[in-house]
Amino acid sequence: MSKAKIDDVDRQILEHLSVDARMSNREIAQELGLAEGTVRGRIKRLQESNIIKIMALTSFTGADQPMMAYIGVRADLAHVAETAQTIAKLPFVRFAATMLGRFDILVITIVKDGNELVRLVNEEIMTLPGVRHADTTLAVKGLKYDYRWGRILAED
Repeated sequence: MSKAKIDDVDRQILEHLSVDARMSNREIAQELGLAEGTVRGRIKRLQESNIIKIMALTSFTGADQPMMAYIGVRADLAHVAETAQTIAKLPFVRFAATMLGRFDILVITIVKDGNELVRLVNEEIMTLPGVRHADTTLAVKGLKYDYRWGRILAED
């Protein structure tokens, strides 16, 4: 199966959805000068190709505001990819990637406090085969969070 392509019209539709995913196909079509069926069909194709997923996001406001935690993991060099895959499957992991630099694996998660972070690292990550060290950083005051940061639309 060939890789799905995103063209300029798709990008324009995605830009509208990234601002307000509840925007109707009719509204998007009117703003872009397209037929409603064209917008609907393109969104369906993007979803079926796993290029987009439309979902609700939790607000990061309130008295019990969660904290973002970053966990840098050093792993046995021969098992970095396997260890990273195991970590990525942990239910509390929001983001995981292999890295170049100080850490082999970067993990991002959301915790309610430092105690939860300590527990996750000591009981869930450090006990995994291949993990040599974990270094944590806890965000204590969020200044900006753009929910669209994960949006990656490479130019063709």
